[in-house]
Formats: sequence, structure tokens, C-alpha cells
Amino acid sequence: MTDCLVIQTDFGLSDGAVAAMYGVALNVDRALKIYDLTHEIPQYNIWEASYRLFQTITYWPENTVFISVVDPGVGSERKSIVAKTATNHYIVTPDNGTITHIQKYIGIQEVREIDEHVNRLPNSGHSYTFHGRDVYAYTGARLASGKIRFQEVGPALSTESVVKLPLTEAVLENGTIKGNIDVLDVRFGNLWTNIDRTLFLQFDVKYGDTFEVTIENSTRHVYKNIMTFGRSFADSHLGEPLLYINSLDKIGVAINQGSFAKAYHIEAGLKWKITIRKVVDISYN
Repeated sequence: MTDCLVIQTDFGLSDGAVAAMYGVALNVDRALKIYDLTHEIPQYNIWEASYRLFQTITYWPENTVFISVVDPGVGSERKSIVAKTATNHYIVTPDNGTITHIQKYIGIQEVREIDEHVNRLPNSGHSYTFHGRDVYAYTGARLASGKIRFQEVGPALSTESVVKLPLTEAVLENGTIKGNIDVLDVRFGNLWTNIDRTLFLQFDVKYGDTFEVTIENSTRHVYKNIMTFGRSFADSHLGEPLLYINSLDKIGVAINQGSFAKAYHIEAGLKWKITIRKVVDISYN
């Protein structure tokens, strides 16, 4: 193993919850290197937890162990699992859909259910509300430090039996791409879609081309306007919208030095849809 443990939660940092997880992990092995992916996942937002793992995981060394705790079902009958990815990373998490994007776009080789009779913080068996500390931090640290092998996590599960969130694929039909706003670039307010660069380039596009962009949710149209396709934000004027290829090789929507999400009150998730149509230049000399 790498001795690397990467943690994401929806806990925030206003209390001691994350620090307690650190403490449990370091008591397993003081030599562990612990890193934060994020602790600012919106509360109970399993979809975003799944996406943030997908956004990050392949940039870490093989055998890195990730802990993801966004767990609205804590204390219920939902399983606790460790998944081994096709890129030889490990994810310790509730079985509630958190590995959906990893399974779809990277691949899951094997899944094991955590045997809490063995892999649980000693003397914590009467607590049912903080599995992030008592089960996931403890098991993740034991796995990352080599105290246990993956096979010792617990019994194997079918990779097809784990909980999956519904995913939609972007499609190109009749000169129009229809996709989904998967997540926000939170700090800057850009929209990250599920439209792959390769699909978008079937428009036969070049930088500077213009597109009609429509955004709607399950109840109403939110936005409709013309914008250009740029290499980076510098390809547009201050305050202008643009389409660009983001760091995951998918189409993003932004305002140069502004927050697109805040400006138009746009969120992310399955109910948020985007339509992109190339604008044909019909001007004459």
C-alpha cells in the first residue's frame, strides 16, 4: 500500500468530526499520510460525493485508499463497503451510490462488505451515528497501512449488486447536443456538463464558433443565449459567457471572471439539463 489516506465528507470543519477521523487513523498507524479531498460536499449529496471521487481519484498513486462519508442512511441496513477500482485504488464508503461515477467511467474490479465484527473501532459497537469515525476511518487506515489485506475487509459482493445512482448520457441528434449539468466548479461558479469533448467536436467546431445554449431544470427554462467556444477564459471579454473544455475533458460553461451559477441561479444534478446547438453563420459579404 502507499500509506496514503484521502478523506472526503459532508461534515465541514466547524466541529471535531473530521479531526476525530484523523485521530482514529493515526492511532492505527502514526506513519499514515492523511489528506483531505474535501469536507464541503453539500449535506447528504451523494451525487456530488460520487462525482468528486471521479474528478480526483486517477491522479493519486496506485493503492491509495479513499474514504468517502456522505451518509444520510447511517444506522440503517445499508452496507458498508470497500471497492477496488480498475486503476488499483480503494474506496471505503457506504453502499449508497457513492461509487457510481467510478464504476461507470473508470471501473470497479471487486467489492467487499466491511465485516464490523473485525473492522470496527474497538469499544464503539453501541454507537450507530458516526460510522465515518468508527468504521470507515478505522478500516481505511488499517487497509492503507497494510494492517489488513483487501481480502480481510470482509466477504466479497457482486460488483453489480452495489447501489447505483441513475446516470444519463449526452446525445447528439439533429444538430443538437442534449446533456446534463453534472456538478458545479464551486469556487468559480462554472457549470461542468456530461458532454465529452469528442462528442462536442462532432459539430466540426473551431475556437470562436458560436452556439445557442439552453439550460432548464425539471420545472422551467432558466437560460437561453448565444455564446462562443473558447480555448480558455481569456478568449472572451470580461463578463461574457463561453463554452470551454474543462479539466475532465468535458464541456464547461462559464462567465469570464464571474459566476455563471450565481448569475442565473443554476444548480447541478440529474434534473438540470443543457442543450447546445451550433449557430450557422448565414451572413453574406
